[in-house]
Amino acid sequence: MRPRASERPRRLRRGVALVLVLALVACAPITVHQEKQLGAQFAREARQELPFVRDRAVVAYVRSLGDELVRAAGPQPFAYHFYVIEDEEINAFAAPAGYVYVHTGTILAAKNVSELAGVMAHEVGHVARRHIANNYNRQRNTGIFYNLLVVAASIFGGGYAGQAASVGGGLAAAAYVNKFGRDDERDADAFAVEVMPKAGYQPMGLVTFFETIQRESGAGGGGFLSSHPAPAERIHDTRALIRSKALDEESLLVTDQGKLEIIQRRIRLLTGEVDSEPSPL
Repeated sequence: MRPRASERPRRLRRGVALVLVLALVACAPITVHQEKQLGAQFAREARQELPFVRDRAVVAYVRSLGDELVRAAGPQPFAYHFYVIEDEEINAFAAPAGYVYVHTGTILAAKNVSELAGVMAHEVGHVARRHIANNYNRQRNTGIFYNLLVVAASIFGGGYAGQAASVGGGLAAAAYVNKFGRDDERDADAFAVEVMPKAGYQPMGLVTFFETIQRESGAGGGGFLSSHPAPAERIHDTRALIRSKALDEESLLVTDQGKLEIIQRRIRLLTGEVDSEPSPL
């Protein structure tokens, strides 16, 4: 969903303002309190810039699932907030201090609730393991202003703005940051495998969701799988980790008695992806 040309300068200005906040905070190791402030600032910007789904049933479903995962993860320094973004791309992302955003494309792509739970548990893992805070701290050594500008432009200005902001960027800086991203992605996958059974969900849903994206998007994976390590490697490693757990497969949920399917139908109606039910003749 690309913003109109008249909206892009305003959105980019807001994105740059957010970047300045991020840059100031990242000059020193970020504390939990600072991350909370950063998350609140991001949430304020997001409310003005992102196309939120407001349907109560859809939002309540996603928040309930997210809350289950957070409870299973144990005590956290953050209060988590889950939102649904109207975007057909299969993606989800976590902002500082427990703000988690799930695209409608992800919800629609999930074949069952264990797959959706896998995506959300992965994003909770990025927050719980302080990956976001750590990334901000690292980026001060790799040109933080430039890297965060690309992030903000991509979020608030769409893919075109992100590409424009990245022109002429430092390849060495990007490689340095991505090296750490590989470890973070593995760690978030492992977190999901650990937490999902505690919440009652089959962690193999994370693997099958990876496989779905890989089939639909090719080897690169796109969106949720666009970061390193490569999709095939993540699938292999996550599957092996699950097998090492010797879980009681029969006790873990894969489906939720059609609740996800109802939510998917509501999303399709809300977004106009299907026609409403025809009137009787």
